[in-house]
Amino acid sequence: MATIKEVAKTTGVSVATISRVLNNNGYVSEETKNKVIEAIKELDYRPNEVARSLYHKQSKTISLILPDITNPFFPELARGVEDIMNDHGYTIFLGNSDEKANKEERYLDIMEQKHVDGAILATNTLDSNHLKTLKKPVVIIDRSINSDFPTVCSENFHSSQDAVRHLKEVGCKVIAHIEGPDHITNSVLRKNGYIEVVKKESWFTDEYIVNGHYNDKDAYQATLTLLKNHPEIDGIFAGNDLMATGVLKAARNLGISIPEQLAVIGFDGIRMSEITSPELTTMAQPIYKMGETAAYMLIDLIEQRPLRERYYKYPVQLIKRQSTNVQNQSIN
Repeated sequence: MATIKEVAKTTGVSVATISRVLNNNGYVSEETKNKVIEAIKELDYRPNEVARSLYHKQSKTISLILPDITNPFFPELARGVEDIMNDHGYTIFLGNSDEKANKEERYLDIMEQKHVDGAILATNTLDSNHLKTLKKPVVIIDRSINSDFPTVCSENFHSSQDAVRHLKEVGCKVIAHIEGPDHITNSVLRKNGYIEVVKKESWFTDEYIVNGHYNDKDAYQATLTLLKNHPEIDGIFAGNDLMATGVLKAARNLGISIPEQLAVIGFDGIRMSEITSPELTTMAQPIYKMGETAAYMLIDLIEQRPLRERYYKYPVQLIKRQSTNVQNQSIN
């Protein structure tokens, strides 16, 4: 691979002039600039990006820190971020935090060391004071921290109310909820949406709320216990689609027919919800769009352009499928 000295020798100009052309910094005549560009092409010279990042303290790299990459929601979110970042010449450094503050802190330390330009975070373990010490642009996605940080999320509370109302509309009389972790803001909002609809029902009890920790295995075990102890339940709202798949498996193993004996609705709208058996009714977030929006926001912050909006809350769409006895229909 050619070096910058070889480019300088070929063109007959100094290394400093080559550097000014590469960095678009300082005056260089058009004739000299064109000569340098031609030589770079002919010699296939490629600048040392590590050296350039050290010099400019920028790397055209961003961090995307997600809590659980095994949850299909997050790869779909990451794809939206990646497509926009790639289009604008940025590379993504992906971190899986497992909802552990020490892992997230370590990733943030690496950001400083590697001159990463900014971060998109889906976190509930780091507070705003810690993030402010980073001194890098940060966008929060899926979960909100506070108004200090630009945020992209969806409507969780009212959408969860809509989910429970849909179960009522299809004839459910006793509705349970599989909640996510109680330290995650969107999980709490979804549970509160459920409670708001059912709290005045004569049948309601806190025993109808069990924790599935946002994963299918825990949701499966929680649903087995729930349905064995409360066979009167005929509707379940799961706080995400992954937990809803655990509900479907538990019902099948107990010989409970869906939707004839038990109607099930999830939340997220991941692609997996289309291929479950039966197909899963869900409250679908615009996952890819959320990733795109967060990427655009971060690029604007890195490149010091004003944000058009600092807080995006996207509407959620009810997608009706077989698990509530209506196939392939949608309403806004």
